[in-house]
Amino acid sequence: MAIMASVRLGRQGRLVIPADLRRKLGLNDGDELVARDEDGRLVIERRSAVLTRIRRRLQALPAEVSLVDDLLAERRREAQRE
Repeated sequence: MAIMASVRLGRQGRLVIPADLRRKLGLNDGDELVARDEDGRLVIERRSAVLTRIRRRLQALPAEVSLVDDLLAERRREAQRE
């Protein structure tokens, strides 16, 4: 069952995650979270979840694809345009 909670932004932009929600999500003191804007919504998730998602996406790339080579080629094209 989803937990909904009303929260208020405090001084210096601080946001307190209610205890019930922290317990349900297994969030503990010191957990590193990442916040981002997603279509006008504030999304907060564990840093480890972000890294896992990125790693899964990268594993789906064919072995012959080199992101480094692609990036270097893109940078060279940009430099030539300047």
